[in-house]
Amino acid sequence: MKKIFSSIFVVTTLLLAPGCSSTTISPKTQVSPSMTMNHDGDSMSGHDGHSMEEMNHGNNSEITTKVKLTAPQSLAPNQPINLVIDIHDSTGKPVHKFDIFQEKLMHLIVVSDDLRSFAHIHPEYKENGRFEVAANFPESGNYTLFSDYKPAGQKEIVSLMNITIPGAVPLPKNLEKFTNTKTLSDTKVNLNISEKNIKAGQDVTLTFDLKDNKNQPIKDLQPYLGEKGHLVIIKSSSPLTKSDYIHAHALKDTPDGKIEFHTKFPKSGTYKMWMQFNRNGNIKIADFWVNVK
Repeated sequence: MKKIFSSIFVVTTLLLAPGCSSTTISPKTQVSPSMTMNHDGDSMSGHDGHSMEEMNHGNNSEITTKVKLTAPQSLAPNQPINLVIDIHDSTGKPVHKFDIFQEKLMHLIVVSDDLRSFAHIHPEYKENGRFEVAANFPESGNYTLFSDYKPAGQKEIVSLMNITIPGAVPLPKNLEKFTNTKTLSDTKVNLNISEKNIKAGQDVTLTFDLKDNKNQPIKDLQPYLGEKGHLVIIKSSSPLTKSDYIHAHALKDTPDGKIEFHTKFPKSGTYKMWMQFNRNGNIKIADFWVNVK
C-alpha cells in the first residue's frame, strides 16, 4: 500500500481493503450512454422521477465524467467531516462549468448502507471542478454518497462514492415497521399509493397528505429547492448501486396539504423513501418503507 504523505488522501478507483487505513473511499467512474456500461452498472441519465438505471440513448454530445472523493485520514462518527469532490472529464481535466438545477449546483445524498441514516446536503463550488462540504456521519459503518450534478449544457449525472467511518458498528436493528403514517412534531404525514400492490416498472402516483395538529390540511408550505417537495427513494441492496437510486420532484398545482409524485420502481424489492418539505422555514423529512413485487 502506498504511504500517506499528508492528513488527506485520495483513492480514485478501488475500495481499499479493511485495515489498510482509517478511511475507506471508493468513487466510481461515470459512463456515458454512448459507451459500454462497466461492471458497476454506472450510467448517465436524467432522472426526473426515474431511477439511474434508465439510460438516454442517442445523444453523443454528452460527456463522460469521473469523480474523486477526498476525506481526512482521521474519521469519527457524529462530527463534521470535510469532504472534497473533484469532477473530471474522461481525459482527467477538471469540468469547469455546471448548471444550476433545483437552485443548487450539486445535490449530495448521503445514506448509511442499511438506510437508517439519510442526509441531503449541498456542496459549495470552489471552481476548477472542485466542490467542498462538511458532512456528519451519525454512526460508525459504511455509507454511500450519491452526487447529483449537471455539467453545463448536459443532462443530470449521478456519481456514486463510498466511505467507511471506523469504529464499532452498531448491531443491525429490525426493519422499521411498515406504516403509511408518520408524525413529525406539528405535522402528520399520510402516504397514499395509487396501486394497492406496487409492481416493478409500473407507473405509480405517491400522494403525501399533510395535516396540522388540528387535523386540518397544511396551508403554510413553502418551496424547497424550487419545488413543493422532494422525494429520494433507494432500494435496499448490498452493495448499493446507482440503479437503486430515484430522485423525484413534486407535481405542481396540487391542493393545499398535498404533495404528489409520479415515479416507478425499476426492480422488485424493498425500498425506503424520504420525502422532504418546507414548513415555516423548517425542512422536514418523512420516511416510509414500501415493498415492490
